[in-house]
Amino acid sequence: AHLQQASSLLALDADFGKFLGSEIKNFIKENNLKQIDAIASHGHTVFHQPERGFTLQIGHGAHIHAITGIKVISDFRVQDVALGGQGAPLVPIGDKFLFSEFDACINLGGFANISFDNQHQNRIAFDICPVNFILNHFCQQIGKAFDFNGEIAKNAEVDEELFQCLNKIDFYHQNPPKSLGREWVEKNIFPLMDSFDLSIESKIATFSQHIAFQIAEILNQHHIQKTLFSGGGAKNTFIIEQIKLQTDAEIMIADEQITDFKEALIFAFLGSLKLQHKINVLSSVTGASRDSSSGVIYE
Repeated sequence: AHLQQASSLLALDADFGKFLGSEIKNFIKENNLKQIDAIASHGHTVFHQPERGFTLQIGHGAHIHAITGIKVISDFRVQDVALGGQGAPLVPIGDKFLFSEFDACINLGGFANISFDNQHQNRIAFDICPVNFILNHFCQQIGKAFDFNGEIAKNAEVDEELFQCLNKIDFYHQNPPKSLGREWVEKNIFPLMDSFDLSIESKIATFSQHIAFQIAEILNQHHIQKTLFSGGGAKNTFIIEQIKLQTDAEIMIADEQITDFKEALIFAFLGSLKLQHKINVLSSVTGASRDSSSGVIYE
């Protein structure tokens, strides 16, 4: 049975690689792109257990290369994990060099994460708190996909007791590096919020204030001035306004193109660094034993 599962996983890796290759080939043709140096492909993460020394992103680079005939860089996380790192996050090196005019970059997605240079000019990055993962979960219970512009939160009552309980959660008092995931939310956030007999709207309002409070705390604690916000949550004008009320940091919202394509842009940058044999994964961020030039090249 295990052999069967293993072979179907390998087949999926190859098939997804072929799929990506043909999609990229069509994209190049449709957009009449000329002279492409290389393709940097992150793949899709199916296993990520750095504590056991492995991570797997499927969508094999060899198949992408075979179909497109273009040099491919893939498997960006494996080497860092082998060096004792988390294999994540990888985006901070792009924040550091492509968005260097900002003191920090904050991405508001399922979770809020931040990256900035500490006083020794080492890049550090960590998750701050959950964002859309929680808000969307509760919005869906009242038939909405998400809280557009924070309208629900803006017009509902914040529950002070729940707000205080959320801020007391252990994670917020731990030192970085630290990261959050689905399992953590299901264990720590949902049971706490479900134990309060409040309207869904009030839960959304309270959690929105919690997000703003935690982000402002981090900006103030690290004396961060100019900050670039990106990700879907940056479009929630109410949360952004609430952060601004609690910090003197200058908050810039990335334009639509950067918000929607920042990650893709940075993985292209990681691929470019790899081709030049330059460092593209920072141990100050991942906790590995050293920086590395990570990725596998197919040419």
